[in-house]
Amino acid sequence: MNNQALSPPAALAGAAVLKLKAGDTVFQAGDACDNFLFVLSGSVRVDMISLSGKAVLLYRIGPGQSCVMTTSCLMSGRDYSAEATAETDCVACALSASLFQEKLSHSAYFRELVFDVFADRLGALMDKVEEVAFGSIDRRLARRILERLDHGPELTMTHEELAVDLGSSREVISRKLSKWSDHGLIKKAHRSIEILDVSALTQLAQADD
Repeated sequence: MNNQALSPPAALAGAAVLKLKAGDTVFQAGDACDNFLFVLSGSVRVDMISLSGKAVLLYRIGPGQSCVMTTSCLMSGRDYSAEATAETDCVACALSASLFQEKLSHSAYFRELVFDVFADRLGALMDKVEEVAFGSIDRRLARRILERLDHGPELTMTHEELAVDLGSSREVISRKLSKWSDHGLIKKAHRSIEILDVSALTQLAQADD
């Protein structure tokens, strides 16, 4: 990837460029929001953590996207209520809170960038809430597995990781995967799932509740 591809957009002039390693914590619940973050490469995941330690994936932030929670916290003055972790090695740019407010007040170009991305991410978050609240676990699990087809027919995730992604429990996910394995849709291994019947999984992913 060339340096130009990793340069902040013109609207974010003055931002610092950050390099994150996979597994690095970006922010935690209770942290003050000091910077507007914009991902240039890689993937960051944002999770809500319960008092018991259970995690639920809220959304992922990919290249060309900002964090809807960061934007909300900067505009409201509230601290973070979730935590973000770099899923892969990432490059991001960070605009200080004071510069964010200045640009928001004086730059129509910057406001358009912020609110366009905010609206897009908020819409995706609402879709996630609707899916978790009203979508069947069969459909959501099938969709999550099929999303990984671009990376090959094998999904490298534990049952616990899938449960966090889908807002479910490991026991529920394990039962579903065992059933699908018995019917020849997938093949289970210790930390991976091999897709055997794409057509059947697609039917499950598209099924009405």
